[in-house]
Amino acid sequence: MLKDLQLTPGAPQPIATRLQQASALTPQQLTAMALQPTTSSRQPTARDPQPTTALPRKARGLLPTALTLSHSAPAQLPTAMHLSPSTSWLQPTGWDLKLKNSNLMIEDQSYKMSPKAKRAKQSLISEDKENEALDYSVPIFTGRQVNISGITDTEEERIKESAAYVAKRNLFATGEGVSVSKVAKTTSEEEHHEKKSRKVAIRESAERVAMKKTLEETQAFHRKLNQDNLLHAPEFIIEPRSHTIWEKENVRFNCSVAGWPEPHVTWYKNNVPIDVQAHPGKYIIQSRYGLHSLEITECEFDDTAQYHASAMNVKGEVSVYASLVVKRYKGEIDASLLHARNLSLSPFAVTPHGYASRFEISFVDKFDVAFGREGETMSLGCTVVINPDIKRFKPDIEWYRNGVPITPSKWVQMQWSGERASLTLTHANKEDEGLYTLRVAMGEYYEEYSGYVFVRDADAEIPGAPGAPLDVQCLDANKDYVIVSWKQPAVDGGNPILGYFIDRCEVGTSHWTQCNENPVKFARFPVTGLIEGRSYIFRVRAVNKAGVSLPSRVSEPVAALDPADRARLKSHPSAPWTGQIIVTEEEPAEGVVPGPPTDLQVIEATKNYVVLSWKPPGQRGHEGIMYFVEKCVAGTEDWQRVNTEIPVKSPRFAVFDLSEGKSYCFRVRCCNSAGIGEPSEATEATVVDDKLDIPKAPGQIMPTRNTDTSVVVTWTEPPDAKELVGYYIESSVEGSGRWEPCNNNPVKGTRFVCHGLSTGEKYIFRVRAVNAAGLSEFSQESEPIEVKAAIGGGLLLAAPSPPYDIVVLESVRDSMVLGWKQPEAIGGTEITGYYVNYREVVDGVPGKWKEANIKAVSERAYRIQNLKENMVYQFQVAAANLAGVGAPSKPSKSFKCEEWTIAVPGPPHDVKCTEVRKDSLVLLWKEPVYSGRSPIVGYYVDMKETEAKEERWRSVNEKPLQKKYLKIGGLTQGVSYVFRVRATNQAGVGKPSDVTDAVMAETRPGTKEVVVDVDDNGVISLNFECDQMSPDSKFIWSKNYEPIEDDPRLNIDTKGGKSKLSFKNLGEDDLGIYSCIVTDTDGVSSSYTIDEEEMKRLLALSHERQFPTVPLMSELAVEILEKGEVRFWLQAEKLSGNAKANFVFNDKEIFNGEKYKMKVDKNTGLVEMIMDKLEEKDEGTYTFQLQDGKATNQSSLVLIGDVFKKLQDEADFQRKEWQRKQGPHFVDKLGWEVTDECNVMLKCKVANIKKETHIVWYKDDREIMVDEEHDFKDGVCTLLISEFSKKDAGTYEVILKDDRGKDSSELKLKDTAFADLMNEVCRRIALSATDLKIQSTAEGIRLYSYVTYYVEDLRVGWVHNDTQIKFTDRMRTGVTGEQIWLQINEPTPQDKGRYTMELFDGNTTHKKTVDLSGQGRPFPLLTSLLYRARVLGGLPDVVTIQEGKALNLSCTVWGDPTPEVSWLKNEKSFVSDANCILKFESGKNVSFSISTVSTQDSGKYSIVVKNKYGTETSDVTVIVMPVSGQIDTVQGHNQNNKTVSKKKKAMSASKQKEGGKKDFIKPYVEEITATEETPDPNEIPLVETEKDTKSKQQAAKKTAGKAGVTEKVPQPTESLDRQGKKTPEKAALGKPH
Repeated sequence: MLKDLQLTPGAPQPIATRLQQASALTPQQLTAMALQPTTSSRQPTARDPQPTTALPRKARGLLPTALTLSHSAPAQLPTAMHLSPSTSWLQPTGWDLKLKNSNLMIEDQSYKMSPKAKRAKQSLISEDKENEALDYSVPIFTGRQVNISGITDTEEERIKESAAYVAKRNLFATGEGVSVSKVAKTTSEEEHHEKKSRKVAIRESAERVAMKKTLEETQAFHRKLNQDNLLHAPEFIIEPRSHTIWEKENVRFNCSVAGWPEPHVTWYKNNVPIDVQAHPGKYIIQSRYGLHSLEITECEFDDTAQYHASAMNVKGEVSVYASLVVKRYKGEIDASLLHARNLSLSPFAVTPHGYASRFEISFVDKFDVAFGREGETMSLGCTVVINPDIKRFKPDIEWYRNGVPITPSKWVQMQWSGERASLTLTHANKEDEGLYTLRVAMGEYYEEYSGYVFVRDADAEIPGAPGAPLDVQCLDANKDYVIVSWKQPAVDGGNPILGYFIDRCEVGTSHWTQCNENPVKFARFPVTGLIEGRSYIFRVRAVNKAGVSLPSRVSEPVAALDPADRARLKSHPSAPWTGQIIVTEEEPAEGVVPGPPTDLQVIEATKNYVVLSWKPPGQRGHEGIMYFVEKCVAGTEDWQRVNTEIPVKSPRFAVFDLSEGKSYCFRVRCCNSAGIGEPSEATEATVVDDKLDIPKAPGQIMPTRNTDTSVVVTWTEPPDAKELVGYYIESSVEGSGRWEPCNNNPVKGTRFVCHGLSTGEKYIFRVRAVNAAGLSEFSQESEPIEVKAAIGGGLLLAAPSPPYDIVVLESVRDSMVLGWKQPEAIGGTEITGYYVNYREVVDGVPGKWKEANIKAVSERAYRIQNLKENMVYQFQVAAANLAGVGAPSKPSKSFKCEEWTIAVPGPPHDVKCTEVRKDSLVLLWKEPVYSGRSPIVGYYVDMKETEAKEERWRSVNEKPLQKKYLKIGGLTQGVSYVFRVRATNQAGVGKPSDVTDAVMAETRPGTKEVVVDVDDNGVISLNFECDQMSPDSKFIWSKNYEPIEDDPRLNIDTKGGKSKLSFKNLGEDDLGIYSCIVTDTDGVSSSYTIDEEEMKRLLALSHERQFPTVPLMSELAVEILEKGEVRFWLQAEKLSGNAKANFVFNDKEIFNGEKYKMKVDKNTGLVEMIMDKLEEKDEGTYTFQLQDGKATNQSSLVLIGDVFKKLQDEADFQRKEWQRKQGPHFVDKLGWEVTDECNVMLKCKVANIKKETHIVWYKDDREIMVDEEHDFKDGVCTLLISEFSKKDAGTYEVILKDDRGKDSSELKLKDTAFADLMNEVCRRIALSATDLKIQSTAEGIRLYSYVTYYVEDLRVGWVHNDTQIKFTDRMRTGVTGEQIWLQINEPTPQDKGRYTMELFDGNTTHKKTVDLSGQGRPFPLLTSLLYRARVLGGLPDVVTIQEGKALNLSCTVWGDPTPEVSWLKNEKSFVSDANCILKFESGKNVSFSISTVSTQDSGKYSIVVKNKYGTETSDVTVIVMPVSGQIDTVQGHNQNNKTVSKKKKAMSASKQKEGGKKDFIKPYVEEITATEETPDPNEIPLVETEKDTKSKQQAAKKTAGKAGVTEKVPQPTESLDRQGKKTPEKAALGKPH
């Protein structure tokens, strides 16, 4: 080991003084001290390094190993130095340093410095300057014999090489080693001389010659490759040759290719590129100096193929081909020997030794599975028999552990006696556990044998202490830092392991130092504080509450070196130390402050420490740099230096003493003699916690039988596992409760054979995963399994029955593909494969059977190759299981081997039914082997009842199916069906598949379905249960009926008769049909479909289970209260007494106070918050957060922008509304409605009214006078407008007011609003129209109907027999008062038919119809109307006369024949007398005269005219008023009559409108005088019923009672005034209600 001796300017002891102190010891004393062993407090173990000799501390302190000089000295040294003879103890005679050429000769002579740069001159130290303090130091390398357990001689040399390299690098590379003070110059130039040994000079000369020769050869080689300096296409110089070999042999294809640029060579198998990564270890591709090779290891029958190499460059591509035929043995050897490659099947070949031989290598007296304990010696061995035995040809013996070659060491010894190969573990450790393989190679041929070795823990020194850790390794070693990793032990001593202690030991010593004060749980630990250039070994101890375990096996030695130096040392080892120092002199550079480090990052973080890594700065000067690390809590700038005392040399550092859970930032500064540089950029905030989680427990533990003493255990990898190092398996006898480890070294993979079990016992197993973070929980216990041999196993097994229904799926010139059905009886266990035989049939005579395959095929389809074209063949198939090979099937039909040329596809195969139920089943099939001349585009499925005839086949699907499965529904329970499938392509539909076996549509008792479940952790799973399983039954899960194999998105856990398929993260990639089939049962199967809708449901349920929420009846909502307050509220379905709510506004919690009034009603689940008013600062997001135990929920409401403005305006409006409602106000604003009398009523609803409240109406800002005060009955105010028309359009307003305030409401009846109102008025008028009546007149007949009143906006049209009537002088229409009529003058037979009056209200057409058709006579109705007796006119309705005056009334009657005339007074017969004279003259003139009227003459007078066609009565009411004065004569036809109660309107003839759908006209209004007769509403037409008469009378009375007068009636207004009627404006407005 190296020691440092420093000489600095002003040092108290110069080098000579120090050397003299050392020389005070005699050589005998030094030798005695060197041979004195180092004592220890305990006995050494195998894990400890062997005792080593060491010098006393005093002597060791006097050994100089490196002399450090000041920075002010020049970097130049003399090439050689010699010490005086008094230091002879440093010479090799003292003791052997075990270093080649490492003697250091130091000459005690003076020296002189040369002014010439880069040159050296021999100079010696003079004796007179021995006591002078020098400004430099000389490195002196020493060594001692090192015997460390586990370190080989090669490793020892490597350690010494490392130490020497560091020392020399410090001297020459960084300037830290040697610097020389300048000596006074005597001349302008000084000379430097270099002193070299003869050996060094010769070596350097030889290296220059060799390098020159290599360069010349390389240039010549390139000139030869491309002599003309032009591009050349690839050209194969040597082509690969074809090979025929036996199985399990290796084969190599070689070729050589030329071209420029150098071609790229790719290897293909059957025109498919060979992927080396996809088949690790199978293919080895090499390319060296234009020679390319493809090696295929352990060839199998499937490797038979055509291989070719393709070479390509920019000038082109060329290929060469070779074939490989792999043969298989059959019938020549005992099948029992075909196990574990115990018998070599190598053919005869030429060996590297030149012998043409076929070697058979076998193993006798083989080692079996071995068990041992730590510290014991174990031996494995085999006797090897090689035939033929060639003395000069010795085998190569190689040993492997878990596939890794084993090299001899202190722990492992290997022997070969010529017949027996053995391997001895001198001190077994758990690291030695694994699968050991012995490989015996004879040239290119080899054979292997393997056996497992188990190593259990040694007995603990402390009862209950855990087992020792294992596999200690050193990672990321640097100048003063290394990471130590290990694996956790399988045995924890019955108590959880609390952590681990890490110990280190400097190589060459036996002193162990504990690196950590507190145990660490993470299986990696950074060790700092190492000394650069020194080598260390490490060990680890586990701790639990019982105590500390035995230490692990020590690690491999590791040197504390910079990685770059280590790489240089590995590639270019330093030359042995010759005792000479070669230096050059340079002017010292000015000190440069280093820049900041770069690429600072956290490479590992745990609960105990954080490891930082960075790169040195680019600006650092010529001298070495060191580092200071600083930390601060994230979010602050309080930086603290971590390594306050000693800076670190490595660009790695582990920071301890951090608070768990806190976030920290880190930065690094560089420093050197010039100062401390700027800090690096700080890291991102790092949380002090384990980044690597402990893995979850493995799943699906499945034990299967293997041998009488072993069981194969398989499992699945835990989900989301990271950095797994392996698994530990434990076993327990069922019911014992005691678990024993099956392995003590973690195994990789998910399969392990547990040995050493007791035959016949039932065992259960469990597995746990291991990574650096720790050991996972144990998996679920497996089902118990009895330890028996796999074949037989105590079960009554039988060989399967023969397959059947052999068909040809494809045929080409030299091969045919067969398909068949599974045997009906499989023999109690699953079928492992099939064997196919074939024979030729010549002229109907079959030949001998030949084997088509030696290795069983698992599919029910197989291609038989090497057949003869146009030859006829027969086939048979046999099935095999664990019990053996069953009987072969019957010979198939004869098939001719010929090229299929049909365009349509061949038949699908392997058609089978599953999931059979009473009304459905699922049909599965495989695509045809022969697809025809175009790709297959789909499939058709046919079905029929089993007993039905062939013509009853029917297709299930109309369009071709793209998938290869179909669920067929609509089956009849209890009916047997068969099915077949046909494939189709562009050419058409191909041959049908073989018909399935008959299937009965029934649901068998005990049938169970796949059930979906979501557990409390939110894991979604599909579960299937089967109670009909046999011992060999398995659950086979499929997605879309394709088996699921290692899907990373799914976990399958099977235990007993239950199987669960769990989704890791259900998503769109998981949509599909999931089915489960249980093998070795009678078709037990079921499926479950997960579509997009079901996925959403399951994800919602999963989220609800995983993150329970408080269910809400309503989300957060906002409403405005009566006073303008704003209420936020939500309601939960239920809340417990522990529920609480938080109120958040813009991510800041708000609390109950003056502004916010909050309330939580836990009984009703109502949560609310009330604000008095909304201000501008209240714009934002409001959130209610609920928490009720584990369940949480929240609801937010965003009130920003227009939404907030609208709510704020609504609140302000509601506040004002509330203030408004404090006085009289309107509840419903002013509106309108049309009454049944077709009047318009303006109405509004008011509230908060008192007696003093006044209401005022306005129209167009003019007050409307009303007759009486409003009583506000029912809170409704109305204004009635009778006979509403255009003159009533305008703006209406109503105002409420009293001492509390006032309120107003406005209604605009203009434009569209007025049109809408008039449409409604017209609709009501149209609905009030009576049925059409018929009246005869002197001119013809009149059709008429009464309406409540008429307005111009009501459009009237007439239709005759569905034809619009064109109005003429003979046929015209009009309106008289409230009567709408159609006048037909001089009617003719063409006028008969159906007449319709159409009233259009602006939206809808209302119709009234009458039929003028008759029977017998051409026009009986018109005839009766024309000739019946009637009063034509002249009599008024009412006559008012003063008493004493004369009354004269006259009228005209008509009829054919002439009617009879009679008079009635007050419904009693009345005849002429002296006072009253009645006359009837000329058959038409009737008069009535009273010379002097008296009050007795008052009454109702009726004239009755009658003939055979009808009777008509006309009434006149006479009112005699007792008035004194002159009596005037009144005549009924005179215009001086007092009044007529009816008011008539005089209107011009209407104009016919065109362009509409129908012709509507404004009716002609006849001008009527007061003396004009009005048709008697009491008359009874021939076609009218008594009901019609009553309605007519009611219409007449309504007409008589009208109060309004249309302004177009040319009647004098004074007659209206006499009746006390209002002016038109006031009459139209009416009075309020």
